[in-house]
Amino acid sequence: MDISVELTFSPLQDDFEQHIIDFIKKLRDCGLTVLENPLSTQVFGSYDEVMNVLNAEIKTAFELMDRGLLFMKIVKSDRSDYEPHF
Repeated sequence: MDISVELTFSPLQDDFEQHIIDFIKKLRDCGLTVLENPLSTQVFGSYDEVMNVLNAEIKTAFELMDRGLLFMKIVKSDRSDYEPHF
């Protein structure tokens, strides 16, 4: 089963930028399809692969900061090829 996950990661502290950069770089290196925009990062792939990567990388990211917030939306399908028709 393929999924699409949209993540918005917000460390709740003054030195937030490097935490976000490190998190995104780790996702880029995971071998899954990763797309980024200024407001979120999307990860696409099989459920087990995506969730295994996210489980490890979210835990690592949270351990490296004092406070943080992560919004996650999951869609049951691979939407990586979506193009708006308007």
